[in-house]
Amino acid sequence: MKIPYLSFEKINADVRSELTPAFEKFIDSKWYILGESVKSFEESYALFNKTRHCIGVANGLDALILSLKALNIGPGDEVIVPSNTYIATWLAVSSIGAKPIPVEPRINTYNINPDLIEEKITAQTKAIIPVHLYGQACEMDAIIHISSKHNLYVVEDNAQSQGASYNGTLTGSFGHINGTSYYPGKNLGAYGDAGAITTNDSDLDKRTRMLRNYGSEKKYYNIEKGMNSRLDELQAALLSIKLQHLNLWNEERKKLANIYDQELKGIPDLILPFTAEKATHVYHIYNVRTSRRNELQEYLNSNEIGTLIHYPVPPHLQNAYTELGYGKGAFPAAEIIAETCLSLPLYPGLSEAEMYEIIKNIKYFFNS
Repeated sequence: MKIPYLSFEKINADVRSELTPAFEKFIDSKWYILGESVKSFEESYALFNKTRHCIGVANGLDALILSLKALNIGPGDEVIVPSNTYIATWLAVSSIGAKPIPVEPRINTYNINPDLIEEKITAQTKAIIPVHLYGQACEMDAIIHISSKHNLYVVEDNAQSQGASYNGTLTGSFGHINGTSYYPGKNLGAYGDAGAITTNDSDLDKRTRMLRNYGSEKKYYNIEKGMNSRLDELQAALLSIKLQHLNLWNEERKKLANIYDQELKGIPDLILPFTAEKATHVYHIYNVRTSRRNELQEYLNSNEIGTLIHYPVPPHLQNAYTELGYGKGAFPAAEIIAETCLSLPLYPGLSEAEMYEIIKNIKYFFNS
């Protein structure tokens, strides 16, 4: 039985009958940039995420860059980031001339450890970027308390956790301004690159709308230096359809994760996902850890079961950040996660038969 790491088959089947009319409406509208489809999706996603505003942009990285720009963060400033994250979080900070300051994760949740943040705060620190990694909400009460105490901005990176919550509040609604991604593989994925910014601040909403559109509120009149980073009409129309299914798809992810949890618990040298108290998890990724990661991946691959490693090299060890001077051992928690983590197949449409085939092979590997 061949089982891919990720399949869009069920998701596409769920929405296929709605996509064609939406595409035809898009074509017939004769308005393809920042029109009614974008406006409608922004309103729908803001309602879903329980924020006052949503601003559609070209991708998740731009969402973070524009958020930081809107806060006037730039050269000479420092921004707290997780040491364990996809490099886009760091790239957003360095792209606007600021310096990323890494903080280690909790080894059991993989999210930034609030207990370690304050020791990294300096006079140059302007913001904290908590990343809700793999689908689990960060410990936002503690992070918001620290930010208030030190007068810092919070910019959530919510690319992997649309629909997750902490203490009853949705991720993407805690921060002063927040970025998310609709990259095709996300829980809410577009049919190409797309992203958005969420905020409850009307001034930040107005400014980011201007910044995403060349720094212009009126065509050919530019108030400041902006970017061309606009969610296009077609992706917005298709995302509006998929948004209506997101809660059901997230529930399916949780049910599948529960099967893994029950069937794989107790296997020596296999660490399963752990969800922090008050946090919820929407399982963008079902990530396990083992000292035999490479062997397990090779074994599953030989049995036609796809896996991925999120992420094999932490940002501080990437060539792109050699100027920061971090060597091996600088952030041991992030490094051990990178060396031992493996993401198993988990997506809407993954059948129980396929799941039990994966589970059977994992059990065989550890018992042999």
